[in-house]
Amino acid sequence: MPHHQDSRDLPYTASQMFALVADVEKYPEFLPWNSAARIRTRKTREDGAEEIAADLVISFKVFRERFGSRVVLWPADSATGALKIDTEYLDGPFKYMRSGWVFTDRPEGGCRVEFYVDFEFRNAILQKLIGVVFHEAMSRIVKAFEDRARALYS
Repeated sequence: MPHHQDSRDLPYTASQMFALVADVEKYPEFLPWNSAARIRTRKTREDGAEEIAADLVISFKVFRERFGSRVVLWPADSATGALKIDTEYLDGPFKYMRSGWVFTDRPEGGCRVEFYVDFEFRNAILQKLIGVVFHEAMSRIVKAFEDRARALYS
């Protein structure tokens, strides 16, 4: 079961990074292997969070898979000021998939970004294929978000 965690200090605000990651429809413009994105539904929940159901299409070599996920955009935590995004798997090629982001402004400027992802594919061949390149793939994805932030906010 691939699992990846990363944290970085970036020269952008927590709000800027939150907005970039929350803009799921733009992912095909900059994320590797993401060939399509579509929002199914969007609603504000009673707890104040925004909930999005989204479909992403991932293309890697001969594989092309669509999966659906529920993305919850949490407003700033009153105690820490952190903004959060949690993602849960809805349907598609995974047995399960969870990921999350936490964005916290730093007193000296910029923000700390924390990211994790944990998943397992149903297809054993696809699971083995991704296992070989998983950490390199996650590094490229995190770098793609950093490059996008630089392009938008620098």
